[in-house]
Amino acid sequence: MYSSFYGLKQDPFRLTPDPRFLHLAEPHRNTLRAMVEGVAGRKGLQVAIGPIGTGKTTLLYCLQHILSHEATAERPLRTAFVVNPTLTTDELFESLFDELEIHASAPTKPARLRALHELLLSSHKSNSAVVIIIDEAHLMPPELIEEIRLLMNLDNYPVNVLQIILSGQPELLPLLMKPELAALRQRISVVTKLRALTLMESRAYIAERMHVAGLRGESPFNTPALEEIHKLTNGVPRLINSICDHALAIGFRRQMRKIGADLVIEAAEEMGLMQLSSGTLDNNASPMTGLAQTGS
Repeated sequence: MYSSFYGLKQDPFRLTPDPRFLHLAEPHRNTLRAMVEGVAGRKGLQVAIGPIGTGKTTLLYCLQHILSHEATAERPLRTAFVVNPTLTTDELFESLFDELEIHASAPTKPARLRALHELLLSSHKSNSAVVIIIDEAHLMPPELIEEIRLLMNLDNYPVNVLQIILSGQPELLPLLMKPELAALRQRISVVTKLRALTLMESRAYIAERMHVAGLRGESPFNTPALEEIHKLTNGVPRLINSICDHALAIGFRRQMRKIGADLVIEAAEEMGLMQLSSGTLDNNASPMTGLAQTGS
């Protein structure tokens, strides 16, 4: 609606994950690099943690894109991306096998495990990998996470063929610390943690999204506006997107070329975000004792 008024070709602050708008601030760059290196180095099981709205899902889509780009006919790579893990065991298997394009001889667990074992064997022979990415993993019940560990028991090759990434909010860490998941914890090779953006990172984030959306001139957000956006959002990318989008919409309705701090505050009030300025976000969840960590 406001795009052409501000010299843009598309909306810069949509909330849907879009790798084109990926801004690799330090925590995101470290996390993405660790995940790519983990798969390339055949680390096996990785855990990625980040508070709500910090960009975990976008990073996972970017990872999947990178892996697909690196695959070749000689070294094919199969990936499965589960975005809603609130499933039964049968539903999880069905989802994974559909995305991995595995055709079992029967819709039973033994038949599916045999089919997966055959895929792992062929991937091992071609020096390739099978990657399973599970987003929102903090929503999984312990018994379903245990099923993931049992899948890894099929991978008995010298170099890990099956690569699994569990991504979720900080609540995933205490979930994985449950006594019944001790065997799975021993398999975790890498733990990465995202955090919210600093003021400087927030300014760069907004500028880059505006540039990707087509802006070639001066940003409509002045310096006080950018500082207010960071203050109100605590540097959480999803909240930054929301408040920037709303502020631009108000500016367009009033035909204002420049967005100041007062308009940002007005946008936040309309959205009910003012309470965030006096609150804090838990961006530093306690790490898991004894597990390797990467990132900020």
